Amino acid sequence: MADKKQRVERELLSEPGRRIGLFRHHKMDEDAFGRFAELIARFMGSPTFLIWMTVFIIVWILLNVNPATMFDQYPFMLLTLMLSIEAAYSAPLILLAQNRQEYRDRLSLDEDRRVAAQSRADMDFLAREIAALRQSVGEVATRDYVRTEIRDQLQELLTELERGDQPSARAGSPTADADRTVGRREARPSRRE
Repeated sequence: MADKKQRVERELLSEPGRRIGLFRHHKMDEDAFGRFAELIARFMGSPTFLIWMTVFIIVWILLNVNPATMFDQYPFMLLTLMLSIEAAYSAPLILLAQNRQEYRDRLSLDEDRRVAAQSRADMDFLAREIAALRQSVGEVATRDYVRTEIRDQLQELLTELERGDQPSARAGSPTADADRTVGRREARPSRRE
């Protein structure tokens, strides 16, 4: 008999969260109760609640100061009891609402951290890609470089044309080599003559 009792006690202690008592077969919807607690906590923290509670206490005191309508004498024990019961019920409901809000904040913070880490990884990837593009573009002639070279060539040609000279071909270009070759042939006397 003692072994059975010890075994039952060990089982109860080894299973966390096991329900013991009158309501062990009754499963309560914790989310619905949590929403109810948040509703109560939100209402109790509103100016409307404070105004109505103040009006209620003032009316209670005024009714109990008049001997004709007095039902709670001066120390107002019944009013104190009602306010104590209200505080006893509202404190756990407010704590439950705060716990739910803390859980939501924690989930939101975890999601923000995940998004920030993903954004950081994306930014690092894009920075590496931009650096690679800059490096590869540095090896290719840019539009500005080509424009500058063409502009310089046109300036040289215009300067030579204004002086009245024949535009000189650059040394080493195929047209310059061909012009020199043609000029030599014309200058050489032919052997047949």
